[in-house]
Amino acid sequence: MGQTLTGLLTSVRAIAGRPGTPAQSRPGGGPDQALLAALRLCGDHLSALAAAGPLTDARRTRLIASIGALTTACSTPGADAFDALLRTGQQALDSGGEAEARLALALADEATALRARSKGAWRLRGNALDALGRGEEAITAYERHLALQQNTAASRDVERRIATLRAAGDRIDEALTLFRAGADTGADTRADTEASGAAARLSRHLPAAEARAAFTGLVRLRTAEHGAGDPAVRRLAALYAEHRRLSDRDPVADPLLGGAEPIGVPGLRRLVAGRTVCLVADTPRTAEQEQRPGSPLAALIEGYDLVVRCDEARHTAPAARTDLHACTLRGDTPWKGPRWDRRAGARLVFGDPLPHWRLALRSRLVPGAQDRVGDATLRRPLHDPALLGEEAGAGPASTAYTVLRLLDFLGTPARVDLIGFEGPAALSPREREWVGTRTANTDDTAVRITLR
Repeated sequence: MGQTLTGLLTSVRAIAGRPGTPAQSRPGGGPDQALLAALRLCGDHLSALAAAGPLTDARRTRLIASIGALTTACSTPGADAFDALLRTGQQALDSGGEAEARLALALADEATALRARSKGAWRLRGNALDALGRGEEAITAYERHLALQQNTAASRDVERRIATLRAAGDRIDEALTLFRAGADTGADTRADTEASGAAARLSRHLPAAEARAAFTGLVRLRTAEHGAGDPAVRRLAALYAEHRRLSDRDPVADPLLGGAEPIGVPGLRRLVAGRTVCLVADTPRTAEQEQRPGSPLAALIEGYDLVVRCDEARHTAPAARTDLHACTLRGDTPWKGPRWDRRAGARLVFGDPLPHWRLALRSRLVPGAQDRVGDATLRRPLHDPALLGEEAGAGPASTAYTVLRLLDFLGTPARVDLIGFEGPAALSPREREWVGTRTANTDDTAVRITLR
């Protein structure tokens, strides 16, 4: 691939010239200047890829092949390279990186300069701006696409995306209105000043990452100042959660969930309300006792309304009852782990960043193995300001601890017990300390937790 990449870069430079230099004139006029500009952009990207070292990503390999096809079209007399330009832009988007999204946007700009009435070019521009988090600009490009699109059925997904982006912006506008309504209280504390600064930084016109950071800061400051029970803070947190949902979730349901129902915070709260819950550790001793006919431990576990198990089962019997399965994505490629084929009533998957979490669900969920799947609002409960909002510097948390903290936040189970969390399954010192402050009873089989 190294020689192929170098050879392609040489061909691109020969046709389009180097950055900052005009292309060489050729008999017959050659490609349009906008096409040559697009090819130079591709050359810059190829140069960056070559400098980054060996290629191992199949998506970038496909992008290089697409650039090769565009180069061939630009060097073939009489060929129409416009479609190859759009395909290269789309392939750049499909590669998934920020640099590739910027390349796609630059190619879309050249495409709209070439053909201002191309619905494909405006769709590409909208998609590229959307991928870069520039939602308001994406809406403008999407609307230009719709104005040129005659096929109503083909435009529905774009219309849904516009509605989603607008709704996310509306949540920011409402949050700012709510903040301003409560800001004029005559107080002039440091917290007020910091919150005003966070509100001044928040706007629906910001790139998505910057808007999310500003929104997070505003929620955190208002919660610290007035407490989570304050009605205005509760509404602000609800707007933040809705904004995150609109930003994180696809505009249509994921068809690869195998018929499972997505469940968010309200649905999980209803699921555990008034019920007795036990978290069962996956240890040889617990598994052996649970499988022994007539054992006290098996009878104890069977008496709970909800049985929760965490991560991959190494000792627990395949047929062991699991009402709620929770797991945490770890490593650089969490979507490559074993599929979640153990039957569970509901499955919660904790993980970040969002693209890795989505890909893991699509790769590892088994249709029919669960009735409900936690949605994006439940993927990072410890650090999401709409839930627990802890700083991320405390180190990785165990899945069991994440579940305990989430149940404690929901506050609706009648009882929560830990079974078998000793020895190799013991929680970390920080986690044991948190459990210790809420332990109501301890015996040979269970540690009972008192929720707030």
